[in-house]
Amino acid sequence: MNDLDRQQRLFVAAMAEKLRLGGIGRRGFLRAAASAGFGFASARYLAGHSPAGARLHAAEPSITESGVTKEQRQFLVDAGKRFKGTRIKVVSENTPPGLSIGRMIREEFTPLTGIEVDWPMVPLDQVLAKTVQDTITGADGTKGHHDIFYWDQAWLARFANESIGVEELLAQLVEATASHDGRIIGVPFDIPIFIMMYRKDILDELRLAVPKTMGEYLDTVRAIDEAKRGQGIHGTVGQWKTGHFSLQCDASAWTWAHGGHHFSAENRPDYVTEGNAKGLRYMLQLGKHMSPDVREWDWNGQAAALTQGRAGIVISWSEFFPACDDPDSSRVVGLVEAADCPLEDARLTPDQCGFHETPGISRQGGSCLALSKHAPNADAAWVFMQWATSADVTARANADGADTPIRRSNYTDPRVLAKKRPVRGTTRHFDVTRRAIENRMGTSPHLPAWVTLASEVNAAELGRMTTGKQGVDETLEAIQKKTVAFLAKQ
Repeated sequence: MNDLDRQQRLFVAAMAEKLRLGGIGRRGFLRAAASAGFGFASARYLAGHSPAGARLHAAEPSITESGVTKEQRQFLVDAGKRFKGTRIKVVSENTPPGLSIGRMIREEFTPLTGIEVDWPMVPLDQVLAKTVQDTITGADGTKGHHDIFYWDQAWLARFANESIGVEELLAQLVEATASHDGRIIGVPFDIPIFIMMYRKDILDELRLAVPKTMGEYLDTVRAIDEAKRGQGIHGTVGQWKTGHFSLQCDASAWTWAHGGHHFSAENRPDYVTEGNAKGLRYMLQLGKHMSPDVREWDWNGQAAALTQGRAGIVISWSEFFPACDDPDSSRVVGLVEAADCPLEDARLTPDQCGFHETPGISRQGGSCLALSKHAPNADAAWVFMQWATSADVTARANADGADTPIRRSNYTDPRVLAKKRPVRGTTRHFDVTRRAIENRMGTSPHLPAWVTLASEVNAAELGRMTTGKQGVDETLEAIQKKTVAFLAKQ
């Protein structure tokens, strides 16, 4: 860690404390963090609260019955002989899997191992602050205060050297949400990804087939809009809030689906391309069949429109789907179906892009758990991470409504399959989610400044485009020019 990096981390920690004490607002903290090269990709943090459907219900029964084997139970008991009485500290954002696993810690992990787990759920700015404080402490040769961190995907490049590698889990876990430059930084813990969701009743009524190509998708959106707009139902809905990271998320799916990308194979900004232009023109065509209010909506507004029955079809975050079947808040219970996204018109390969960017219409935005290199109790923390990300625990969390399958076995576990119907916490979209992860997943560039660029440059210029202030070509040229200038200062 050089002196500039150290000063930037100290600055971010100070700004996070100022935010905690009310001295600045969330927007001010985001700007301060961005200026120091720490962006945020979390949908929950950037929106200010959890996206629709991303919650557990206290009235629901406790965790699904354990499927832990005799050998696994013995492993935990044996580990307890070494680490009983050890207290490990986890710092995490408030997430559905964290809530589920937190209950299992109290009911199972601590009684079996004797390892105590402190797991406060804090805002993501405090996760970042505690991470940078521990890395600064660790750079001085002393241990940090925490063992495990929940890291936003946007931080992987910046903290690549601050975790203990967990390569042995690679074969069973999704790589792109927790790796950087070929190294496994952490364990995937949260994998929202774009899938297609549509109103089956509307498609059946209008005798429309589920779209398989980008052209068919646009035709379907147009047909629904023409037939249903008078009933308060638009063809589709976006997450087009001007200047918000959600707008860049939306745009990236369409540009990737038309042969576009952000960076060339030489790691240079490469926005003024025909693929990017085609993708943005396609996006604007879709916009003709959305509510005018879409320019004020981030992902929460988009999810609400879907669950309240105001859109016929959408390509967006998989975690929206369970909210459609929640009888407490949805008007479309049992009416929405999940399907594979339409085939991209053109799609570049990763070796044609820079900074490990992977084009794909199923854009992902995951986060991970990382074992700190400065952990005071690394061995006990590693025992906990193995348990918390095990097939049994993650399956139970998903059956409990966490909606974050991270292991292949999560998709076939009988406890998960039991929710494969229109009920609260449904898993009937999991097959689609799995295919998206395995075959169509789009991953943003992994460079420290990415989320700053995505919000401060991309989303700002895209907002000028969606509000009609500039055209597609002007938008791409502006993003190109500002990205080059921004990176030149790094």
